Amino acid sequence: MKEPKDQPSARPPPDISRYPKLDAAQAGHLRHFHNLSSQLDGQWHHMAGFEPLQELFDSYRYQISVIAYAVGVAHFHRLPASRSMFKKLLDQIIHKMLLRDVWGYWYNASVSGSYVDPGRAELRKPWADPIIKENIMYSGHILMMTSMYAMLFDDDKFEKPGSLTFHWDPLLWGLGTESFVYDNRSIQAAIIAEMERSKWIGVCCEPNLVFIVCNQFPIIAMRYNDVRDGTNVAGEVVEKYKSAWDKRGMVAPNGLYIDWLYFNQDEAVPPSDICFTAWANAYMNTWNSELIKSLYDKQALGYITNVDGQVRLHDHHFAVEYRKMVEAGGIDRAEGSHRDTAERVAEARAQREINRPPPDKYTDPVLGCVVQWLSELGKTTELQGLLDYADAHLNPKWEDGGLFYPRKDPSEDEPDEWSHMDPFTGNAGIPYARLNVPEGQKKMWDDPWTRESLAARPWIDGIDLSQGVDTLRGIWDGEERVLVLTLRTWHGGPVTVEPVARNLDAGAWAVHVNGALVKQDSVEDRGSLSATVTVGGEDVDVIFQHVGV
Repeated sequence: MKEPKDQPSARPPPDISRYPKLDAAQAGHLRHFHNLSSQLDGQWHHMAGFEPLQELFDSYRYQISVIAYAVGVAHFHRLPASRSMFKKLLDQIIHKMLLRDVWGYWYNASVSGSYVDPGRAELRKPWADPIIKENIMYSGHILMMTSMYAMLFDDDKFEKPGSLTFHWDPLLWGLGTESFVYDNRSIQAAIIAEMERSKWIGVCCEPNLVFIVCNQFPIIAMRYNDVRDGTNVAGEVVEKYKSAWDKRGMVAPNGLYIDWLYFNQDEAVPPSDICFTAWANAYMNTWNSELIKSLYDKQALGYITNVDGQVRLHDHHFAVEYRKMVEAGGIDRAEGSHRDTAERVAEARAQREINRPPPDKYTDPVLGCVVQWLSELGKTTELQGLLDYADAHLNPKWEDGGLFYPRKDPSEDEPDEWSHMDPFTGNAGIPYARLNVPEGQKKMWDDPWTRESLAARPWIDGIDLSQGVDTLRGIWDGEERVLVLTLRTWHGGPVTVEPVARNLDAGAWAVHVNGALVKQDSVEDRGSLSATVTVGGEDVDVIFQHVGV
């Protein structure tokens, strides 16, 4: 770095209060992601679900993937200049997704059975490769996670041959280690081949079962890859996929999407609750926004109520009774805000002797899926109401600076009050909803970052969550030509860090810390500038400001 001969005087730093800042809960969720992803391989503290073989929707793969998507929306929409922090975090999360603990379930699942393929009398020969056929509930997520990584950081790490290799090496059985060698584009090719085999209705999750929600993630990934490759794969896939479902029928009479399609039997299973519909909507809003928005009122009816300003989420049986009473004229839709509405529905349930389903049916992460949906559609009243309810009734917990909602298994007590918490919702679903912005996925679909946009924008290096420091602001303002960083330690103690502003324009730059000028220097084009800063329990604002040529 060259010393300037004639150093311009630094301008006063701008008022940064106009730049949004993460609140404590949002920062706490990001730190919880760091805490989970920093565990030793094989440790899954706070992540163990109801079912030990990773067969349900609280499985590791679903928690990890939605955590990754939460990291993506937080970086893209809230802290776009904090590249080093998010890149390291997402790298750790992808590493966890590649562990055999996460994808090894497929060997047993691949044999199929009479539950997923009615009438089957003989099991299939199993295979361990989690990518080559079916299993979109894993392959689709790892594709989107790694495509998003490339889009956010312009890094081809997972596009290189062999970068996504799966080692199948059980210790006490088998004929030796098998390795399944992939990269991002070869996974995409395998998924497209499966879509073509299914005549574009989608790739199976479990054997013979096609879920609408699980096929949204690879479609989004293809869009990000198209931007990098100059192709239109996603557009072509969406056209064929939409046509297939227009012929087959995605929407049930009650406005929800079918739960799944038995592929071999060509038989649709009617929706059993709002869970899969809500989760699909949160991501299908990218390419099918008009449909998603048009269905909201019909889909939410009875599941989400606002009783005297208190937003509540209800189970499927409550919603069924609510809808019956609306249809019969016993409840006017406008009466949804009256307290006696919920009481009348509960009474009707009792009169019809409708009971809650067995507790194990409540392991679907309904709350976690619904809040993702609400966040994407910008339903701020409903979303905030459910977040407030979770904070008041569902035991939020702070641990090592991280915020989450610990698991609480279903109970038959208080049938009309949401009282359980699954790991998917507590570790991933609620945090995602807090970190997302209205139309967060759609905005990333419509206008993803490109090599060119990233190359033109300064960013912060040298800061990551392992330092004990939370980043509350990380924003580049191109008009003001300032890079704004706000830091705070989660534990309140002092930590000395050295943030580095990279990819700066040529000229004179000043560094202000809490309003005081601490450094001024000249930078060559695409150069960098650093500052040593001590951070504690109070916010520390660091501003890198262009002050002259």
